[in-house]
Amino acid sequence: TYIFPIPLDAAVTEFTLWVDGEPVKGEILSAEEARRTYETIVREMQDPALLEYADRGAVRARIYPIPSGDERRIQLEYSQVLTAEGGLVKYVYPLNTEKFSTQPLDEVRISVDLRASQPIRAIYSPSHPVAISNEDDFQVVVGYEEDNLRPDTDFMLYYSIGENEALHLLSYRDPADSSEQDGFFMLLLAPRPDAAIQPLPKDVILVLDRSGSMEGEKFMQAQQALKYILRHLNPEDRFNLISFSTGLEAYARDLRGTSEIEKAVTWVDRQSAVGSTDINRALLEAAAMADPERPTYLIFLTDGLPTEGVVESTQILNNFSVNAPQSLRLFAFGVGYDVDTYLLDSLAQEHHGASTYVIPGESLDEVLSSFYARVSTPVLMDLQLDFGNLVTHDLYPNPLPDLFAGSQIVVVGRYRGGGRTDIALTGSLDDRIQTFTFPEQQFAAESADSENLSSIPRLWATRKIGYLLNQIRLNGPDQELIDQIVRLSIRFGIVTPYTSYLVTESLPLGTEQQDRIAEETFNEMKSAPAAPSFGQDAVEQAAGEGALRDADQVTAPPAEADNHIRIVGARTFVYADGTWVDTAFEPDKMQTDQVAFLSEDYFALVAADTQLGAAFALGPSVIVLSNDNVYQVVPADSTVPALEIPDTQVPQTTIELEPTITLTPNIDISPPETEPDSPSSGSGFLCGGSMLPLVFLPLLGLLSLRICKNKK
Repeated sequence: TYIFPIPLDAAVTEFTLWVDGEPVKGEILSAEEARRTYETIVREMQDPALLEYADRGAVRARIYPIPSGDERRIQLEYSQVLTAEGGLVKYVYPLNTEKFSTQPLDEVRISVDLRASQPIRAIYSPSHPVAISNEDDFQVVVGYEEDNLRPDTDFMLYYSIGENEALHLLSYRDPADSSEQDGFFMLLLAPRPDAAIQPLPKDVILVLDRSGSMEGEKFMQAQQALKYILRHLNPEDRFNLISFSTGLEAYARDLRGTSEIEKAVTWVDRQSAVGSTDINRALLEAAAMADPERPTYLIFLTDGLPTEGVVESTQILNNFSVNAPQSLRLFAFGVGYDVDTYLLDSLAQEHHGASTYVIPGESLDEVLSSFYARVSTPVLMDLQLDFGNLVTHDLYPNPLPDLFAGSQIVVVGRYRGGGRTDIALTGSLDDRIQTFTFPEQQFAAESADSENLSSIPRLWATRKIGYLLNQIRLNGPDQELIDQIVRLSIRFGIVTPYTSYLVTESLPLGTEQQDRIAEETFNEMKSAPAAPSFGQDAVEQAAGEGALRDADQVTAPPAEADNHIRIVGARTFVYADGTWVDTAFEPDKMQTDQVAFLSEDYFALVAADTQLGAAFALGPSVIVLSNDNVYQVVPADSTVPALEIPDTQVPQTTIELEPTITLTPNIDISPPETEPDSPSSGSGFLCGGSMLPLVFLPLLGLLSLRICKNKK
């Protein structure tokens, strides 16, 4: 029996199945029929995993015979109406069905070919790190690949179309936790230089470390990267170059126009690596060249510590800050492990830039050229957001970066209250203040059961933790910041250096235990000698914190935490003493309502609240918060009082149709070459798959999967 859950927002009119090129009769089950089917399997198999799909319909078909060791190729065709939220059209593929595989899949490949009759403005995946290729204004190809994994998250893609400047708002309140006072929101800013905002002429100052330690392949790669940047300057840009070691050499006394690019390329080719590292003098020379009347991008490349002239990092920072104009943005690239992460991160943070670390084995020229391709055309600087009368806080990134043509900024934050408000985006353009107003933006005032928005709180927490960790590393331990990191880490299942117990030991639940951990961590950090700001550990720590701070997707728990942490929507569960426990549960303050595993009340709760179904799917022993209740699943033979089943009303989603879109996802899921001999715990599902192309015309899908043997 083959069961495939229908995507949550799908409006399916017809399913067609083909097995090895022959049509096979399939049956479309309504959500109610599918739920009864899932419950039957759960009862028979004593396995609640299928309850995750309790609010979805399904397609069911019998596929036989399947000789032992043989395979069958399945192709599914179905039509789906895509929904819109906050001006963003949403596509979801139920990829997490593949977690029922008994072994990790060899490879998963998804390719989405998106075409529209109007320009495609924003495109974003909150679920997976994707590569985006803009074929032209009307076509975008999105790709995702990964090997040796067991997918446990649906693939999700948002996009928008239109001619005007774009701001898209998504907001979320956790329906399972009525004690949460503030909501979470995400803004997607997607500018276009051919709209009201025009590209800014800019100045680029390239500062290259040519000390002896740079000699060899990395210096040649640095030269290639500099030549790439020079040849991709915009016509109205200006530039200069500085190379430094014991002394320094500048290409010219002042900034030059793009007519001299080839001459500058020849100058770069003549450089060689020799001598020590005078970082202070090189930075001061670059600051003196900067024109305060034009946006200036200083790209600083080094592989070592300051060893000549001023060598104290704090003094170098002070010297540069005094001399650098406000219009200067500094982007630091540390090559290898012998770089001062404190100096590079502080320079970037204080001057509205970013720091990037290129570890041994990475291609420096590829990293640097890819970076410049993103920032080559600035369109708005010094950004500020105004939310009118709505109170917002904890916005990240902080401060907001500049806007660049062809890119987008994902902003996450918290808000109080809710309702409609005007959002104003203000920035500078040629020394003129530009304001763009986006009226009547809706922030959710009440909790909403929107599964596809549940990643917003965790993305916000990921960025905030990265920001707090960076502040502690640069400024020293702070009790209040450590308290916040510990609480956020436990609540959202984000492993940090302060919360390794998420992986290695039982979870301390409750405010009192978390306060104890934070205090012990603070005291240990205060008494321990300061760790060096250079070396492999320092670089890896700086890079890791930067990845959290700049994350555009929620990060999965590390592999070593796989048996201890589970993410269900916006909630995190940890495995403690045989039970999956909601991390919002406080054992000293909360009482649980017990429900026997597989009892009538158990299934009635799942039917009444799909959030509970997803939590109960974790296993036969679970503690989960739902509104003002805490439910504890206990063994089936337990004697417990009858429960009052809540009457949960799921808010209706407004569906907006876009008939001119052609969305062509090609999904290839390849299982291990050797099929397991025993069925997975998710009997009734395929345990792997191969070649799942979905073609939508105007949203028509094709799907094929490999079937595991020994499946019920």
